[in-house]
Amino acid sequence: MSMPGWRRAAMTVSMLGAATAAGAVMVFLTQALLARQMGPAAYGLFASSLATVTMIAPLAGFGLTQFRLKVYGVEGWQAHRWLKPSMKFTLVTTLLALAIVVAWALIGAPQDGTRFSLLALTPVILGILAVNLVSNKLRLEDRYGRMALTQMLMPGSRLLVAIALLMVPRLTDEFVALSYGAIALLLALAAIPQVGAMFSGDIALKGHGPRTGSTDLVAAEIPGMAAVWSQAWAYGVYAALYPVFFQISTILLKYLQGDSQAGMYAVALAVMTAIYLIPATIYQKFLLGKLHRWAAHDKPKFWMVYRRGNIAMFLLGLPISMALVLLGPWLVPLIFGEQFRGVVPILMVLALCPPIRFLSTAMGSALLTEDHMRFRVYAMALATLAAIAGNVLLIPAHHELGAAWATVIAETVLLLGTYFGVRRFTRIQRANADSDRH
Repeated sequence: MSMPGWRRAAMTVSMLGAATAAGAVMVFLTQALLARQMGPAAYGLFASSLATVTMIAPLAGFGLTQFRLKVYGVEGWQAHRWLKPSMKFTLVTTLLALAIVVAWALIGAPQDGTRFSLLALTPVILGILAVNLVSNKLRLEDRYGRMALTQMLMPGSRLLVAIALLMVPRLTDEFVALSYGAIALLLALAAIPQVGAMFSGDIALKGHGPRTGSTDLVAAEIPGMAAVWSQAWAYGVYAALYPVFFQISTILLKYLQGDSQAGMYAVALAVMTAIYLIPATIYQKFLLGKLHRWAAHDKPKFWMVYRRGNIAMFLLGLPISMALVLLGPWLVPLIFGEQFRGVVPILMVLALCPPIRFLSTAMGSALLTEDHMRFRVYAMALATLAAIAGNVLLIPAHHELGAAWATVIAETVLLLGTYFGVRRFTRIQRANADSDRH
């Protein structure tokens, strides 16, 4: 007897939740150990360099992982026609991302250790791309357990680096950057078989029935790179904007104030990153592929999940904010050390963000589908501009707290932009439905 769909979904979400919680714990422990061992200045230099690389990393592939979920959700097996041009597109954009980081390290970065850290961390781009590509394939195959394990490899390996630094204090700060780069390179090499299978069309696609001979494609139906760009640009722009929106405070604190201030804010951001994994798990790891499929083939189910998700995610964010306010002043000095007590006021400001972020993530799910991703891009572009402007205006006078308030403002702008985007999206849908009836 087969398991009911709701129970299967609950088990999958629970498994992904447990894996995400384990990953969040590993990330959190890694940040805590590194911060305690390195101190605010050295940790700030390392964290800002890592933020710079991860900010550039989404250029590699430029939205193709999200685009594949959409196109497979809509076209099913016919979406194999996009594999060959997307492979070329991935290669070109990856080389561009690597070139940007290397160029900035050699030309623009200060020679206080930042240049070395950036060059050592450059392979992180390849590691992130490899994990995303493999996870993309496994998500299309509904192999969520394997996907969760794949996504835990990088945080697990980084935790070992932090433990090594704790056990062998003689290891230098450069050891951390080199180890992060080596881990990313090894993950990229290990992913080659899975990535090769995906680009050759060896995907056990779920949700579209068995593959038949009628799905074989002739060469004339294979799109070119221009078609890939026209379809994927919105996903790519969003993927490129998000790390700027989220990481720009750490980077600007480094260049406007110093490494110590950047280190303080990076610790606070590590806490928020762990919290934000909750909505990311539900929407990016579990629901995303299904939302694309439902939007194309089962709209009533799509909108039901959307409405209930908005309410549930906002209500989930409220107790998390309260826990952050109550436990932060006690846990931060305990975990990170007294030298990071200055993180507590930053977290008290950032505690406003979880309900806002959880709701904007749920609301944004309506803008991941069909041809309306551009509205989500507009919202993220406005939020990114608000983050940059807020940081530039507030950091000189208010330092780390200025960066925190700029983040709250940017998160609010993102929520409002997403809300108006969904309203515009639904008006277009109603107008199209009315024109079809007439």
